[in-house]
Amino acid sequence: MTAVESELRSIGELARASGLTISALRFYDRSGVLTPARVDPVTGYRWYTGDQVAPARLVAGLRRVGMPLAGIAEALRHRHRPAEVHRLLDAHLRQLEDGLADARRELSRIRRLIDPEETTVTTRLVLSRAALSEAVDAVRFAVGTDPELPALSGVLLAVEPDGVHLSATDRYRMAVARVDATVDGPPVTALLPVAVVDELRAVLDTDAGPTVTAVVASDRVTVSVGDRPVTTVPLPYDFPDFRRLLRARVGAAPAYRIPVDGAALRAALTADGVPVCHRAHGGIAHEVVALGLDGRGELRLVDPDAAPVADGLRVGVNREYLLDALGAGDGQLVLELDGPITPLAVRRADEAHAFSVLMPVRL
Repeated sequence: MTAVESELRSIGELARASGLTISALRFYDRSGVLTPARVDPVTGYRWYTGDQVAPARLVAGLRRVGMPLAGIAEALRHRHRPAEVHRLLDAHLRQLEDGLADARRELSRIRRLIDPEETTVTTRLVLSRAALSEAVDAVRFAVGTDPELPALSGVLLAVEPDGVHLSATDRYRMAVARVDATVDGPPVTALLPVAVVDELRAVLDTDAGPTVTAVVASDRVTVSVGDRPVTTVPLPYDFPDFRRLLRARVGAAPAYRIPVDGAALRAALTADGVPVCHRAHGGIAHEVVALGLDGRGELRLVDPDAAPVADGLRVGVNREYLLDALGAGDGQLVLELDGPITPLAVRRADEAHAFSVLMPVRL
């Protein structure tokens, strides 16, 4: 063994120093995350430098907290930029917390299935009337109308320790909004019938003071606007797990984040001569527009029937659905695009928790 080789550590020595198993080190080598400094061409033995002990310990720690492989690789790439690694850790912690909240909600639902007579837990809320009005407006357009999918015919109200999430989807689009609230009680969800949501929205327009109170349980929801209560029995359906659907789409950075003026884009979409094509779904023809970028990286409408340009972004989307999503937000918006087959998001520039996700249409 040469002098340089004598300074190297075997895979077993690195395993003992880092807390990773030998099989884990081999896996991270094959994945390109933590490659050896030298591999013996005859024996295949892996050798590591002393400088690789700290990165290996970082990998071991991230592995113990369940960080996915892509996150571990990114953390290793940015390990000399603490702010970037802290950002990754914060995002992963939020995912763990969301997963725990999901598990608690599912376990509560299972307990009710096992023992329907179990005492219903009640949660009380106080929230802003104006903020609740905005949240209802931000999600109402996405409520499903297919009678064969009754679980999509309402708005899901999900109470968390720090506020309320509203969400709606018809499978082709999804809208989510959040309202800060004072919460007294455990997390709970209720699927509100759309007719009750519309009734509540009308009551919220009355001059009844700045705050709204609500009492939410799995079997009954009452929202009081001043002296006018709106009470309903939640729909008895399991709403899709929108959090899991959104994590993959919204959790990662999109390829393009394009600021747009909502009013200007609505005007362009409704102008005479806007280029559209037609696609049929369920026997109904829908108008489809195509979104692209100009030479300055700004959003523009392109001809959906034209031949695609090499390396050019062109995303088809139902024009009516896009107008609905734009109508749910005022002023400056942000469109997040990845490509022609990836869902696109429409966000309000001033509210990170209010956004719509639209399924693209293949051109």
